[in-house]
Amino acid sequence: MTPLSRTDRITRAWLKMPGNIRGILWLSIGAFLFSITDVVVKQLGRKFDPTELAFFRYGIGMIMLTPIFIKMGVAELKTTRIGMHILRMSLAMVAQLGIFITVINMPLADATAIFFSKPLFTTIVAVIVISEVVSGRRWIATIVGFVGVMIMIQPGADTINPIALIGVASALAFATANVLIRVLSKTEPPNRILFYYHVGGILVFTGPAIWFWTTPVGIEWVLLISIAVLTTIGMACFVRAFSAGEANAVGPIEYVRLIYAALFGYFLFSEIPSIWTGIGATLIIASAIYIARDEARKAAAA
Repeated sequence: MTPLSRTDRITRAWLKMPGNIRGILWLSIGAFLFSITDVVVKQLGRKFDPTELAFFRYGIGMIMLTPIFIKMGVAELKTTRIGMHILRMSLAMVAQLGIFITVINMPLADATAIFFSKPLFTTIVAVIVISEVVSGRRWIATIVGFVGVMIMIQPGADTINPIALIGVASALAFATANVLIRVLSKTEPPNRILFYYHVGGILVFTGPAIWFWTTPVGIEWVLLISIAVLTTIGMACFVRAFSAGEANAVGPIEYVRLIYAALFGYFLFSEIPSIWTGIGATLIIASAIYIARDEARKAAAA
């Protein structure tokens, strides 16, 4: 009998682990990669315009996915729903640019906590767009989450941070774009949605990137490219996480990003989260976890 190689032994040991444990590990890696991406964006944002960062995000992402698109062929990439694709990718691109602006100009912990409000907006958008039925408890959780958002942006203060509003608007735009994915997915495969998303991003951000262009030097090229690479690998980790484990067990682990953000912000950028950030983030995350568990229960019942 041929002895197993080290790789085979590791693979067997990995597959023997419970699915939820593997999912948690995959999601933890993905969350860490997304946090690293935020650090890179914040660092590069001191020199480069956000539109140039977005251009690299979509351009390099397109290069990485091109082999998949070529394998699909023209016939599989054709669509009869170009209008819906344009609407969806427009919202997602606005959200992506808003995220970059927020990460660059706000403390990492604050920006990360605000982005976690996306599930709250998803609840409302799903009711409006696809007439999803939402329970009373889920509405209460959504309201509690928005109280957390209000605590963070402090609308009753003398001056409201406009960057915080951009972050909230980005979460809303991404939530709407994600709901539109549900609408598109009835006829469009995931890779076709990705194709139009990246093509649109390149077309939209090429002009502004040229206008605001700053030529990278040395390691900056690597960092700019890493934005797309880390994002793509992070997304792949998330997909594997939810494929391996149950959503209600795996999903909450994403909120470890807030811990990473606070640590990176403190040690790399001397950022100290305020007490309002802690209170608001706690309410947002608690409500988002409840909504995620409610989604998982509904899926199991279906």
